[in-house]
Amino acid sequence: MAPDERPDPQALAALVELRRRTVVKPHGPAELERGLTALRARVAGKRSQRPVLVLGVSLGVTMVLVVLAAARLLPALRTPAAESRPPVAVERIEGGALLDGGYLAESGHAGIRLSFSEGTRFALMPGTRGRLREVTRDGAALSIENGAASFQVTPDPTRRWSIEAGPFLVTVKGTVFDVSWDPESERFDLTLRRGRVVVSGPLVGGSVSLRAGQHLAVRLPLAETIVTDTAMEQAAPASPGSTDRSLPAPAQPAAAKRIAARSAPVLQSPSLNHDGPGWQSLLAAGKWDRILAEAERLGVEATLERASSEDLFALADAARYRHRADVARAALLAQRRRFPDSPRSLDAIFLLGRVAELRDGGATRALALYDEYLARSPHGPYAAEALGRKMILLNDEGDPGKARRLAREYLLRFPSGSYVTAARALAGAP
Repeated sequence: MAPDERPDPQALAALVELRRRTVVKPHGPAELERGLTALRARVAGKRSQRPVLVLGVSLGVTMVLVVLAAARLLPALRTPAAESRPPVAVERIEGGALLDGGYLAESGHAGIRLSFSEGTRFALMPGTRGRLREVTRDGAALSIENGAASFQVTPDPTRRWSIEAGPFLVTVKGTVFDVSWDPESERFDLTLRRGRVVVSGPLVGGSVSLRAGQHLAVRLPLAETIVTDTAMEQAAPASPGSTDRSLPAPAQPAAAKRIAARSAPVLQSPSLNHDGPGWQSLLAAGKWDRILAEAERLGVEATLERASSEDLFALADAARYRHRADVARAALLAQRRRFPDSPRSLDAIFLLGRVAELRDGGATRALALYDEYLARSPHGPYAAEALGRKMILLNDEGDPGKARRLAREYLLRFPSGSYVTAARALAGAP
């Protein structure tokens, strides 16, 4: 009977009357004894079962608590893959098209802009040659063969984004930065606006970690890696998706830290008066035209005879970068003639080879100069570049067998060199 259920009055009255009329016969001693024995046995049995019952209840409670704790921890331990998040995909391409092999073809004169499904955006400046090497579930890899680009990567530590610019690799998690690579001058630049990146490649020390507000400049012909703290972070950077496709103008460095420079401090000749900063400083700032203009103002012939060893080298580099092969060659020859015992005299042999490549039909002369440099300075600062250029020229001149042998030698001697990608391709060619 339920606790709140009231008994039927008629049934209750009948039960009372039945009890009153019934005669209950009292139990005898033997029956009472048997009942008492049975009662003692039942009580003893229940006492022996109590520990087992308590242990079972304890184990049950423990298991319930473990299950509840695991249920709470599962969301924290669940991986992104378990959550089945959408994979990264190219959402929109503006100003161009994606061709076979991932090559990006510009259709106008405003550059190419790529937007990805999770918010990341790439912007290639007008005339930039780039290739979307791959798009994976967790990111993408872009290669820049020549030109400049801006990147705005959505922060996410589980994503994988990478940018190749010439022989350099930039790995990012989430950041905003600009990259440029000029294969002719062999100059790499990266300006980090937000976040952190790691740049690896033919750098002094192997890799460089950058923080927001820093600019990295690498000049392979000078074997130089420079990091500067810039003031450009004070202004809001332009979005990669904006209509202005030009790179921001380089800011004047507030403080500079030279990681490595092969050259000694600028040694100016007392008879050669510079108009402003020394030519090494102008070269590092990319002001090549100003160096050439000053040399012409002072007189090229007078400059060649009176300039210091370092100034001659700066003039030669500025002329090479601007394809003034005549001035570059004259400066390098003056270097060898006037400073024959200096290390720069050996370096000039390699750079004369680079100048020879700028001339039509200069491959044969360039190969001879690279051979001379490698013979006289097999472990010199330009040994990797000399071997790499020789490998490329031999392949271009129709001698793939020699080029393949040099490629294998290059991979053994310079596994992290700037020509390692080309060497791998040539070494694996049939």
